Amino acid sequence: MASNMMRPAFAYTVVYVKDVAKSVEFYSRAFGHNVRRLDESNRWGELESGQTTIAFTPLHQHETDDLTGKVQSTHSACERAPIEVCFCYPDVDAAFKRAVENGAVAVSEPEDKEWGQKVGYVRDIDGIVVRIGSHVKSHAS
Repeated sequence: MASNMMRPAFAYTVVYVKDVAKSVEFYSRAFGHNVRRLDESNRWGELESGQTTIAFTPLHQHETDDLTGKVQSTHSACERAPIEVCFCYPDVDAAFKRAVENGAVAVSEPEDKEWGQKVGYVRDIDGIVVRIGSHVKSHAS
């Protein structure tokens, strides 16, 4: 068994976007997150989202492109990025409505799924798919 010093905490999800400041403002408005920080260069922004921070950084930047490779973008609305951002809400319909009213593009209206979750999908201002859902209801035995 790993010691506590070797057990990681999931700290960040980093989303690569066209405009960090616009994305931070959009996610704050559309999904209800508080802005933790937006640096003066607009090359890094963070939202408060519980234990894990949602961070935004530009699609292309020297530091990461040279070290880990360039971010691949989608080329059409028929494609999607290899990430899906998921948020849980007690009122999925209200959250979906707020997201769309604040600039998200509706993909699929919220509906009850067979696995016990209500789920709807939108795209953010960069075309990234965002799942708006409830927590999965446990089935009574």
